[in-house]
Amino acid sequence: MGASEPTKEAWLVKTDLWGNTSYQTLTFAQEGQTLTGVFDGDKLVGTRRGDALDVTVTDASNAIHHLKATITGAAMTGVVDDPDTNSPGKRVSHPFIGHRLPQRPDGPPRVYSFTPRDYSNEFSATRAPVLTVWPGDGIRTQTIDSGGVDRYGRTVALFGNPQVGPFYVVGAEPGDTLAVHIRQLRLNRDYADSLDSIVGPALGRSVAAEAQALGKPVRWKLDREKGLASPMNPTPALSHYSVPVRPMLGGMAVAPGFGSPAMSTGDTGRSGGNMDFNQVVEGNTVYLPVYQPGALLYFGDAHALQGDGETSQYALETSMDVEVSVDVIKGKTVPMPRVESPTQLMVLGQAGSVDEATRAATTGLIKWLAQDYGLTLSEAAQVLGSSVHYSVANLAGRSVGVAASLDKALLANLQKRAGK
Repeated sequence: MGASEPTKEAWLVKTDLWGNTSYQTLTFAQEGQTLTGVFDGDKLVGTRRGDALDVTVTDASNAIHHLKATITGAAMTGVVDDPDTNSPGKRVSHPFIGHRLPQRPDGPPRVYSFTPRDYSNEFSATRAPVLTVWPGDGIRTQTIDSGGVDRYGRTVALFGNPQVGPFYVVGAEPGDTLAVHIRQLRLNRDYADSLDSIVGPALGRSVAAEAQALGKPVRWKLDREKGLASPMNPTPALSHYSVPVRPMLGGMAVAPGFGSPAMSTGDTGRSGGNMDFNQVVEGNTVYLPVYQPGALLYFGDAHALQGDGETSQYALETSMDVEVSVDVIKGKTVPMPRVESPTQLMVLGQAGSVDEATRAATTGLIKWLAQDYGLTLSEAAQVLGSSVHYSVANLAGRSVGVAASLDKALLANLQKRAGK
């Protein structure tokens, strides 16, 4: 009979750095009392004798870190001894705790159903994960509207785009990319709420005075069978106005990295956020940079429909049944959110002005062409100059969004890099 397979374990570790929490992943294989593995991306060796763990980690700069811990069931407590980066030759100790991550169930990827019990008004690394999944798995859940109202008309959360999550994706590490495939978005109630506003960045001086009377709520009837939205109490001029719905998610983000504060669900950043981009729809994939172990994915703020820019301040805000699946692209990072449809590549630039958002979106698309197709800046300039499309994604938030896109058919004859 051959030797038994080494025991493998994965742990999420929380280290207290003078009152600041840093999250790392500890994985190891145990053969006898000997351990080999990785801590926060760096190789480790050590021993485990009973419940006592003694590990040495060598980082990329060849600095040595020592971890000693006691394991009690699925919990770990210990101390890490690190070099003092301010005083060469000195050491500093930090306490840490950890919990063992579950092992992936046998068999093919699964779709997990999750019923939210509460919602988050921050994209935060400190909120406990609501569900653990693995690459390839799906998540089937429900979102509520931006005012905190669920499918039954009950207020169940604080207004301000409350989100479902976070979802912990085992294997996602800082420096990776999380791919979120939007499988299904289904309206689950018969109305949506909006305003009759026009946001300032879209409003000309000639109508600004008259527009001061705007801002009144508008309720929309959602005909789910026909897939149409229409004002519930229209004026005579709009009595026959209806428009096809196109469900989308206004919010999607991962938790920001160490040293960055939690981000409000009304804000946006490189990790995503309140993007309000009307291409975050069924059938498309959103790519987000991973900054924390497990990525910690949030999403919500469902819209039955939104025109470019979300010019009325609120889109057609409603609740929704959502199904997504997740993948992890190891060792590849993206500088800002990307969206891919069956026909287009799209990069969302978000900044304080349309000019800056346009620069960010253009730069992001240039980097995508370099990363996946190996194009030089000169070559990318030729592609963009002949083929780029721009749309104003969002004018209603504290930052504005501009999307730069390319038709994939025009790139079909380019040599795509292996594995991209």
